[in-house]
Amino acid sequence: MSQQTFADRLGKSKSWVDKIERGVRKLDRYSVIRDIADVLRLDPDILLGPRQPPPTAPKLDGVDAVRAALAHYHDRPQRTVTADQARRQVAHAWMTYHHARYPQLLDALPALLDTTHGTRSLLAATYRITANVLIKLDHPHLAWLAADRAVTTAADIPTLTTTATIAVTQALRALGHHHLALTAALTATGTADDDTVRGALFLQAGLAAAGTGDRRNTHDLLDHATGLADQRANHTDPHHTGFAPTAVQLARSLAAHHLGDTTEAIHHHQHAIRSDGFRRLPPEHRAAHLIDATRMHLDTGNPTQAGQALLHADTIAPAEVRSRPAARTLLAEIIQRGPAPADVARLAAILGLTRQP
Repeated sequence: MSQQTFADRLGKSKSWVDKIERGVRKLDRYSVIRDIADVLRLDPDILLGPRQPPPTAPKLDGVDAVRAALAHYHDRPQRTVTADQARRQVAHAWMTYHHARYPQLLDALPALLDTTHGTRSLLAATYRITANVLIKLDHPHLAWLAADRAVTTAADIPTLTTTATIAVTQALRALGHHHLALTAALTATGTADDDTVRGALFLQAGLAAAGTGDRRNTHDLLDHATGLADQRANHTDPHHTGFAPTAVQLARSLAAHHLGDTTEAIHHHQHAIRSDGFRRLPPEHRAAHLIDATRMHLDTGNPTQAGQALLHADTIAPAEVRSRPAARTLLAEIIQRGPAPADVARLAAILGLTRQP
């Protein structure tokens, strides 16, 4: 097919075709790529180039197995592992969560709940991990059950109880029960014996207050969190709270968005992601924030920046985008708003999302 024939069938000029072939112009719109594919009688994916072959639908069948494991109210059969082996398995589960490997984590959790059943500290931690991943995957009721089990397991051990309460507040916020989350977090701050845990609770309380629309209380609570974060002497996080100065900055961004101050939210976001502290956060935390930022950009009518934020999240922790219903919904909305850049359209095609006419 000559350039002129191809240009005529495409409805473009011969000069346009020549520039595309020579690389002078970029093909950056999926709609144009689709038109070219139609003329050439090819699948658009061939023109988009090679890609990694992740599954179209994320493997999340493990939620049912976790639900079944949580339905066990009586003693489970004990696994034949030592306490040290169980401790290493819990540490590995935390690492898997922090790297957003959710399908693998779901597969491991039922057995881990059995393995840790005889050790309160390890079982409470496993319930917390379970609650965290279930919140990510949009199962807040099941997450609340797991978080409540973590608190019950912790019983009268202060640090275990207050760290478990962090998961409770997150589950309550996911359920939309912001007043209850606020009460739970503030109550726990009075018994927290670790400043990192107390700071994380103030952070959760601030987000819960933002969910209620209480602007003044939101800022006061996040100021408390900032004060505790600034006192931290190192970057260790033995209780897996995710608490750090940058985490508070990200929380301010999310809180401002909840309060309707989207411009302020984006300002906090841009300041935070340029900091060294952002790069020190776990991949899960960074990618999760970028998904929040995607919504902020969409709310300001900027689908291009929204798409870039989602692509950035996908490079940091792919499962955060490809497994979470919230991220997939945002990607579908970006596609529906109009012609999307080729890389965003490619991600949508990988996930089986197509633009609606």
